[in-house]
Amino acid sequence: MDRPAELVPLHYVSLGGHGPEDVVPDPYGRVLTGVADGRILRVHHPGDPLSARVEVLAETGGRPLGLELLPDGDLLVCDADRGLLRVSTGDGTVRVLADSAAGEPLRFCSNAVALADGSVYATVSSRRYSLDRWIGDIVEHTGTGRLLRLAPEGGEPEVLLDGLQFANGLAVSADGSFLVIAETGACRLTRYRLTGPRAGHAEPFADLPGMPDNLWREGPDGPLWVALASPRVPALHLLHRTPPAVRRAAARAAVRAPYRPSGTTGVLALDDQGRTVHHLTRRRSGFRMVTSVGAVGDHLVLGSAWEPGVAVCARPAAP
Repeated sequence: MDRPAELVPLHYVSLGGHGPEDVVPDPYGRVLTGVADGRILRVHHPGDPLSARVEVLAETGGRPLGLELLPDGDLLVCDADRGLLRVSTGDGTVRVLADSAAGEPLRFCSNAVALADGSVYATVSSRRYSLDRWIGDIVEHTGTGRLLRLAPEGGEPEVLLDGLQFANGLAVSADGSFLVIAETGACRLTRYRLTGPRAGHAEPFADLPGMPDNLWREGPDGPLWVALASPRVPALHLLHRTPPAVRRAAARAAVRAPYRPSGTTGVLALDDQGRTVHHLTRRRSGFRMVTSVGAVGDHLVLGSAWEPGVAVCARPAAP
């Protein structure tokens, strides 16, 4: 991998709420996000610090994480407490699409994408740890993440993949032939084939220099943007090779200890062959734990599960 370029911060937009975990640009240059108190927000003019404005669209009654903008303007929302939701950006109506999977409550739903046939795919990060104890899953390396499919007619989602290491961001390829799944706990992206002779099979897509969080595809043919919530932690990879009892003990200690994110932030852009188009990073960043990235005009907008706002950075020139 080439030497990364500098991630250049320009300004910061305060949201009046904590933890904009995912950011999704809309066709009008605005940015949609959800914060810890359950509100879904729309940020107008994020690229201009003087005219930026925050609008409340809805309240989920839970903790919204990953968002997916639908063609009609509504949002798919993965809510860590309530499951998979559909939220109207017009009147704020919230409808539960699925709150259980494989006969158990759908908790820690993390990210979702909608396909042209009306089906919805979603990830579950952990079946053992809740959102407020997420660090326990990363440390224990439980492999309890899942990929789900909700049929166009609804019902209970089907479990397509199990055993994922903290399944997180989700995106579809430009030609619709496969999904890309971020496995935060394994520092990798995984490809899940939707069509062809290997449909239904998963395989490695890209190894990463850090822990991936949310994914966002820029337009139908644009790159796949990856937020890196943390650089690789060599000690953690060594711990993952120890017996399960050792990892469980370490996880119990981790969830009780105060957590402070790394000061190194980063984002990547990849093509559909898994090749790096952009790699941007910043050491000793004041904006920590980047969990999402989207592009609006000449800017990149970064979300964070840690910060009380979004950061706006300079967008790199085309390679």
